[in-house]
Amino acid sequence: MSNLPKEMFGCAKPVIAMAHLPALPGTPRYDPSAGVDGLVDWVRKDVAQLLEGGVDAVMFCNEDDRPYALRADFEAVSVMTRVITELRPTDRPFGVDFLWDPVAALAIAKATGAAFIREVVTGVYESDMGIWAPDAAALYRYRHEIHAKDVRIFANITPEFASPLGNRSVAQRAKSAVVSTLVDAILIAGPMAGAEPDVRFVREAKGAVGDTVPVLLNTGARVDNIAQFLTVADGVIVGSSLKVDGYTWNPVDLERVKAFVAEVRKVR
Repeated sequence: MSNLPKEMFGCAKPVIAMAHLPALPGTPRYDPSAGVDGLVDWVRKDVAQLLEGGVDAVMFCNEDDRPYALRADFEAVSVMTRVITELRPTDRPFGVDFLWDPVAALAIAKATGAAFIREVVTGVYESDMGIWAPDAAALYRYRHEIHAKDVRIFANITPEFASPLGNRSVAQRAKSAVVSTLVDAILIAGPMAGAEPDVRFVREAKGAVGDTVPVLLNTGARVDNIAQFLTVADGVIVGSSLKVDGYTWNPVDLERVKAFVAEVRKVR
């Protein structure tokens, strides 16, 4: 049985909450009037609310770098590293998600001391970014080269804004990701940020990998559905539903965080 959730987060069925960064320099929605300091101030408030609300981990993500690119630019990596270095929690784990460049995420994680990254590392997809073909071999070799084996790789096998090419089932893709790609956790997402997947896909992935690695719900978690998902899933990554009015681009709402964490604790 995988002890990863308890080893990393100190509990079963951890709540990993998103700290969404406003658009970074070099991307279309970046706000030069607020500047990097304004960006840091925004994320600082969100992180404070998440920690006070009792989440088990925080994951930093360049959520507003729309439209997303498949290769990071230097300025985005540099600024994201600064933000995380200033705001990373010191009393619980944190992770990095760079949309959509796993090498950038791993480099930032190494620099900041993150415990894990969330990325798409297997498969081929037609997506809003065009054909999406991550290179797992290159990522794992890079992790070895920079001595970052302690950074766990959480792999989304049903990425948002994309459809897999080929006809392999969720179960087949989950099993293959564990056996051939050596991922540390399987993530199941809905069709876009904030949208829940069919719980059958979570069950299918869990049935395929058993207790070899944890399977986490990756999008669409809400206070009214999390109990159902956690009858199958080993944890949850949550973002949009913790925001004011449940809207992805709003600030974090402390009362929503507290209510969500309380519901998860009932399931534990």
